[in-house]
Order: sequence, then structure tokens, then C-alpha cells
Amino acid sequence: MKNQNSDKDIKDWEKFINSNDKLPNKDEIKKKKIINQSISIDLHGYKLDEANKVIEKLVLKAYEEKILKIIVITGKGLHSNVEKNPYVSKNLSILKYSVPEYLNNNKALMNIIYDITDAKIEDGGSGAFYIYLKKNLKK
Repeated sequence: MKNQNSDKDIKDWEKFINSNDKLPNKDEIKKKKIINQSISIDLHGYKLDEANKVIEKLVLKAYEEKILKIIVITGKGLHSNVEKNPYVSKNLSILKYSVPEYLNNNKALMNIIYDITDAKIEDGGSGAFYIYLKKNLKK
């Protein structure tokens, strides 16, 4: 089977080879986008009210900066003092469940939050969760 190139193809190829125009490196563009699309915060040591305030500020700031994913590390609650309260389950970690509940009950924040899901094992597993933000279309 012979592979015949047309005169036009040959001219186009020569023009391309001799051109000084640089093609964009798509790999570099992709890396830059990924770097700016997620941030993380570790809430170990925070009290519940402090954690809620910090998360609220972080969500608003991330939305303004057009960041789409926040990794929130809460820990598993193994060292929290829930044993002192007879009305709280010993298996319940405070921040792990309370922070997402706070977000779900805050209508202003939920207007910019797309989803809240459990984290993958490499990001903290059961001791973390993701907050996915809607795209900020404001310039």
C-alpha cells in the first residue's frame, strides 16, 4: 500500500516546520488549572464554633478566588471529649458531622456549594470530607 501525499499536504507541512510560531504546551496549561482548583484546611484542635466560622470564611474566600474544591480535615474524633456528655454517642466525632451539618443549614453558603462528600483515603478518608463549590462566573 503506497502512501501518497498531495502537493497541498507537503506545502502545509513545510510551512508548519519552517514557522516560528510556538504551539502552546497543553500539559503546562492543565497543571496550572489543577493547582488553583483545590485547597485544604486541617481543623484539628478547633472548637466547634471556631471551626464553623473558619469554614464559612474559607468557603466564601475560595468562591471569590474561583477555587472549586476544599479538602476539610476534621479527624475521626478519637481524642474528642464526648465521653463527658451522656447525651452524645461515644462513636460520634464532633467536627466530622457538625461542620457539614452547619454548612447544610446555612442557606447563603449552600447557594455557592455544589456538593459535600466523603474524602478519598489519600486525602484523609473517614477523617475528612470535600466541599465542592459552584463555578463563580463573576469576573
